[in-house]
Amino acid sequence: MKAIELTAPRLDAFRAATVATPEPQRGEVLIRLRAGSLNFVDVAVASGNYPGPSFPLIPVVDGAGEIVGIGEGVSRLAVNDRVIAHAKPHWIGGRPRPYETTEMRGLTLPGSLAEYVALPANAVVPVPAHLSFEAAATLPIAGTTAWNAIRAADVGPGSVVVLLGTGGVSILTLQLAKAAGATVVITSSSDEKLERARALGADHLINYRTTPDWDTRVLELTEGVGADLIVETGGSATFARSVNAAAPGGTVFTIGFVTGAETTANLLPIIVKALRVVGNNTGSVSDLRDAARAIAAARIEPVIDTVYSQDQAAEAYAHMAAGGRHFGKLAFALSW
Repeated sequence: MKAIELTAPRLDAFRAATVATPEPQRGEVLIRLRAGSLNFVDVAVASGNYPGPSFPLIPVVDGAGEIVGIGEGVSRLAVNDRVIAHAKPHWIGGRPRPYETTEMRGLTLPGSLAEYVALPANAVVPVPAHLSFEAAATLPIAGTTAWNAIRAADVGPGSVVVLLGTGGVSILTLQLAKAAGATVVITSSSDEKLERARALGADHLINYRTTPDWDTRVLELTEGVGADLIVETGGSATFARSVNAAAPGGTVFTIGFVTGAETTANLLPIIVKALRVVGNNTGSVSDLRDAARAIAAARIEPVIDTVYSQDQAAEAYAHMAAGGRHFGKLAFALSW
C-alpha cells in the first residue's frame, strides 16, 4: 500500500513510501483511511519532543475511513461501515492504565497517512451520519478531550465555561458547551477569530493582547464568582490566571502546555476554592463513542480551518507548528 513516512524527528522529513498492506487478524477490521487530522502531539513527535517513536513511522494519530475487510470473530461491524479509528486502540474504557495507553497510532503504531490500517474491532467507533470523513477525523483527540472536559465539570444550563484560544479542542468545547446550555467566554489575540467564535455561539470575547488580565475580566463578567470550567491549554503562562478565574468548586481542565509545561502554583486559592485540577490523556474508546453520540445528537459540525492532501504533510505540520494561525482543526483528505 501507499503511505507517507516520517523518517526523522524533523518537520520536513516526510517521504512517499510503499509498505506492506496489513491483513486483519482475528478480532480486527481493515480500514481504508479517507481522512486524518493534526494535533499538537503530531508536531511534538515530528519535532523530537515526544518520547517513544522509532523512525521511520507512519504519522498522524487521528483518522477515519471505511471498513474494507473483516477478521475472524468480528460480528458487529460490516464492510462499508464508516468508522473513526481511536488513537490508543488498547484503551477500551475505564481509567487509563500504562499497558493500555503506551501504544498510540502515529507513534508506536501506524498512523493515518496510509491507504489502510488494521485495528481491533472494539477500537473503532461509528462516524456520525451527518459528518464527512474529514470532520469525523477530528474527533479521536479533540472531540474526546472536549467531551471529557464538559463531563468533568458537569456542564449544563447556567454553567460558565472559559476557553483559552481557538484551536480544535477549544472550538469543539465551545460547540458542546452551547449545546448543553452553558455561557461561554473565549480568549484569543485575534479579533477576527473572536468574531468567528461569536458566530458559533460564544457569549463573551476577550482579546488577551489588549486585555492581558483576562482572568480579572472573567470575574467581572461573572459578578466575582468565576467560571465552572476552564479548559487550560496555555500552560506555564496561563495556569495561575486560570486558577484565579475559576469559581469555587470549579474545574481547571489541564490539557496543554503551549507556553511551557512547568509552572509554580499558589496552592492557597486551589485549596480555599476547593478547585479540581484535572489532567487529561485524551480518553478511551468508550469516551470517543460518547463524544460521537453527543456530536450526532446535537448535529455539531466540527470546524476545519484547512484541508491538505497527504502530499502536503510538511506544509500542514508547519501550519500547526506555527501556533495560533488556525481556527479549529487542520485536516487531511486522503486520495492515493
